[in-house]
Amino acid sequence: MKYEQLARDIIANVGGKENVSSVVHCITRLRFKLKDESKANTEVLKNMDEVVTVMKSGGQYQVVIGNQVPDVYKAVVTEGGFQGQPTVEEEEGPKGSLFSRFIDMISSIFTPVLGVLAASGMIKGFNALFVALGWIENTSGTYQILNATGDALFYFLPIFLGYTAIKKFGGTPFLGMAIGAALIYPALSTLTAGKPLYTLFEGTMFASPIFITFLGIPVILMSYSSSVVPIILATFFAAKVEKWLRTFIPDVIKTFVVPLFTLLIVIPVTFMVIGPLATWASSLLGHGSLFIYNLSPVIAGILLGGLWQVIVIFGLHWGLIPIAINNVATMGYDTILAPVFAASFAQIGAVLAIMIKTKNQKLKTLSIPAFISGIFGVTEPAIYGITLPLKKPFIISCIGAAIGGAVAGFTNVKGFIVGGLGIFGIPSYISPDGLGMDLWGALISIVVGFIVAFVLTMLFGGINKAQQPSSLSEGITAASVEIAATKLQGEEVVSPLNGEVLELSQVKDAAFSTGALGYGVAIEPFEGKLVAPVSGTVSALFPTNHAIGITSDSGADLLIHIGMDTVQLEGKYFTAHIAQGDHVEKGQLLIEFDMDQIKKAGKSLTTPIVVTNHKEQDLKLTNQKLVKTGDQLFELVH
Repeated sequence: MKYEQLARDIIANVGGKENVSSVVHCITRLRFKLKDESKANTEVLKNMDEVVTVMKSGGQYQVVIGNQVPDVYKAVVTEGGFQGQPTVEEEEGPKGSLFSRFIDMISSIFTPVLGVLAASGMIKGFNALFVALGWIENTSGTYQILNATGDALFYFLPIFLGYTAIKKFGGTPFLGMAIGAALIYPALSTLTAGKPLYTLFEGTMFASPIFITFLGIPVILMSYSSSVVPIILATFFAAKVEKWLRTFIPDVIKTFVVPLFTLLIVIPVTFMVIGPLATWASSLLGHGSLFIYNLSPVIAGILLGGLWQVIVIFGLHWGLIPIAINNVATMGYDTILAPVFAASFAQIGAVLAIMIKTKNQKLKTLSIPAFISGIFGVTEPAIYGITLPLKKPFIISCIGAAIGGAVAGFTNVKGFIVGGLGIFGIPSYISPDGLGMDLWGALISIVVGFIVAFVLTMLFGGINKAQQPSSLSEGITAASVEIAATKLQGEEVVSPLNGEVLELSQVKDAAFSTGALGYGVAIEPFEGKLVAPVSGTVSALFPTNHAIGITSDSGADLLIHIGMDTVQLEGKYFTAHIAQGDHVEKGQLLIEFDMDQIKKAGKSLTTPIVVTNHKEQDLKLTNQKLVKTGDQLFELVH
């Protein structure tokens, strides 16, 4: 498996598999629920080659991977043996705040269906687009098949959420599916076509016609297709009932008796109490969000659009997605997510400006895939890898998103489908009545957001002076590399190795030879001992011990990379005598490595020593060809 080693490293650095209560993934992140987050080695994880960054939010420990996260997730599940592990929160360990637990619950329920949800929304959107353009008729077989394909998940959403929700709550998944199926059982929905027996709460906003009773108790029949809240509450209740039944029913009959009584208790209670209360609450929630939006659509658009990317960073957007789905189910449209549609386009507008303007080849290279991903609504690579480390472009992208959101609010854009991301989300704004202002308003908002972010980043992004993010070769990831001189007071950097001094341009790795990662020299070592070239703090130590970052006491950031492609040795032949975070003294032994075995493995031992926050002209290099540890290698000047 391609990601076996990465999976092992991730598991080890989240505190081991025994520290993992559950792990799921979304489009770009591994979302761990850890028993004790203090056991996780966050800095080591951040410095891994395949890891973009690490976030702690909503009661989850999130390891951001990127587009390849599904494959990494499979490797993590396999290596950790998590296939049969329950996804519920363990009883022991910190629970986090009520809000954090709510966000964790929502994300755990929706994450497994997120990909299919987006795909279904895209199909529905394109089907509506094809009809609006006159390409197909809404009576044709093509339309009907596409409509069934796109609508199936939404119609049967209670069944899908029944599985994921009860699993989160610690119950049996198929019980949750059975409860969801009962809620949308066709024979019950047809009963409402007849004449009601009588009406409950007549004359109030809760007036409900009664068509059937259960053991003489009135049952309020409602439409539960595409609903969210009723099934979540029902499965929560079901998990509690199932757990209670298991405490006293004999083991010999538990297999069928526990499900029997769980269904007999939960489904009638859901139809009579939980379902109606949840449906009324859903309606109030939808109308409440619409009321707030209608107070000032423009201000709502500015706030939602401008803050959306920040909300996403902390994983708090999960609290709004169920509201949007509920709004579409109860009102036929949603205004919560419409103002944030421009956010991903503002983000790629900023990235495009960086890609055009930057003179740093590494940054330009990183910007291309981030831009492409952003077009399709996956902005984490752009946010974490490009704009957030550079700071100003991220702020500018939020400004662009806020202005785009204001446009969406001003034109009263409504979304009719919750689904597609990025450009695939455009058809979501096509009204069932055809092409209208909702679509044109959405298009104007994303164009405005994109242009504003692009122009402002070109003018005020500070690209050539700003911190430049780079994913360092073979694994050490620098959050940012400041190429501008830091005006350090002159500092002497001594040789960490005994060996022959080479120009950096001779290193057979473009990231080093071009100076993309910093400036300095390389050494062909004569002895397998690496000592500290300065007194300072170990800022990064790669898990395989082949690369180390040191921040000197006066602020110089040094990167030392022992050999080329040595990460492929997976730590063999390298022994570290320090740990990340340690303070070291100049000349102190840091790492020992077996030169003979590394050479037998076919790896070069050429070792670059570079300063990542100093200009080339600010380094006074030694003119010696042979050096021993302690000899001056270069001096930092201003």
